[in-house]
Amino acid sequence: LDYWRVWDESGSFSSIIAAYKEIHPFVTINYKLLRYDEYEQKLLEAFASDRAPEIFSVHNTWTRKYQNRGWIMPMPSKITMAYPIVKSTFGKEEIISEVRTKVSPNLNTIKEKFVDVVYDDIVISGVHPKTKKTTKDVYGMPMGIDTLIMFVNRDLFNNAGITAIPKYWNEDFQQTVRKLTKQDNKGQIIQAGVALGGGENVERSSDILAALMMQNGTEMMNLDNTVVTFAEESNNSKSESKNPGLDALRFYSDFANPAKEVYTWNNTMDDSLDLFIRGKVAIMFGYSYMLPQIKNGNPKMNLVVSRLPQIEDNIPVNYANYWIETVSSKGENTDIAWDFLLFASEAEQANKYLKKTNKLTAIRSVVDLQKQDLEIGPYAEQVLTAKSWYKGNDSNTAEASMRSMVESVIGGKNIAADALEATADKIQQTVNVSF
Repeated sequence: LDYWRVWDESGSFSSIIAAYKEIHPFVTINYKLLRYDEYEQKLLEAFASDRAPEIFSVHNTWTRKYQNRGWIMPMPSKITMAYPIVKSTFGKEEIISEVRTKVSPNLNTIKEKFVDVVYDDIVISGVHPKTKKTTKDVYGMPMGIDTLIMFVNRDLFNNAGITAIPKYWNEDFQQTVRKLTKQDNKGQIIQAGVALGGGENVERSSDILAALMMQNGTEMMNLDNTVVTFAEESNNSKSESKNPGLDALRFYSDFANPAKEVYTWNNTMDDSLDLFIRGKVAIMFGYSYMLPQIKNGNPKMNLVVSRLPQIEDNIPVNYANYWIETVSSKGENTDIAWDFLLFASEAEQANKYLKKTNKLTAIRSVVDLQKQDLEIGPYAEQVLTAKSWYKGNDSNTAEASMRSMVESVIGGKNIAADALEATADKIQQTVNVSF
């Protein structure tokens, strides 16, 4: 089996592959790491020429796109595999294969095993690529999850006399930002309290904005993921805002508005991650995969990693960003491929991967164990309240559209309401694309 992934070196999976090969010595798994900037193009080319790998990763926002194309095979209800057994004939031992069939986990088992966002991302209703029947099936298995977290430069907090890290997006957070923001005598920002308000120069700005929207009660898409709804007025009784998506956009863009007290960012500034590493930003939001870059770039930084702030008195909402392992519908050994994924995603095997990559678990039963970890413990339980949303059939376009929306608002080109509606319409166009 050929297995394509991004980000993780083969060493992250070597022990899992070795453990699987002990049980199934007839199976060889060829692990291939590709660069992110070439990955999806390579996949498209491989499918076009019928050379697709049997197993490959897709981002959690891509699953429905690949399912719509009929390129990924859902988990079969039963899996038939060959197992080696030792047979003794006239005192001579030989290894032969014995075929066994086992029942796959049902949807209830999947729901009980994984955190909610995983179930929502991997269980999809649609047309089966081979039977052509409309079913509700499992289309992948996660190995781990990343969630938006808050990076804090504790020294900058100490210098400003701030003892506590804000937990909510309230007046306390805004007051903290004001204290941490410094301008020179020309009014230029020389130290930002927080990397918020920008589009292109704020790392993962589209995710941060989406998290704010969802925390405020915004429904990003309708229930069957066919209509973009984040620009609509809310009928959600849990939201006090008439238009929670618009209110979230205004809150976010205020941090780049010179007329606001929380002004701390503008579009002339360098990239937020670079500035944070250089000690020019006190608070930044990002993912755990950024930790090595921060530590290597500034090993002396008094770095604290904390949870993503929430809206006080609202139900907590965190933001998930992760990859899902899927099986190609073009392969000849789909049972074997799915058997490996089910094996790799069991807690014992997944933990080998998680320890090497320092990622959060997707498995409910492992969350309490990870909460004891010194580095990821402070935010481990965020996976329990993490959410995601389907960004249409071109997530890159969706993210770019949201960044452009922010830029147009802070640049005064569009009022927030018009920019929000225009962005929703642009993403809707990618949802309507058929294959």
